[in-house]
Amino acid sequence: MEDVKDSNGTILKDSDSVTLIKDLKVKGSSVTLKRGTRIKNIRLTGDPAEIECNADKVKGLVLRTEFLKKA
Repeated sequence: MEDVKDSNGTILKDSDSVTLIKDLKVKGSSVTLKRGTRIKNIRLTGDPAEIECNADKVKGLVLRTEFLKKA
């Protein structure tokens, strides 16, 4: 499997914590995840550009790794 890297090129693993580097609007809801939000226990997907996670108000979220940095 290809390495999953954050916006800085750091390799991410299952159950890592990441921080958002940009405000992101969540499709299908009125929630906006703010820059600096810490997300714990990420799960890697088959796609090296995406991770799965649960944020405060949103469960089963898929985020692009280009908007994340390892915490």
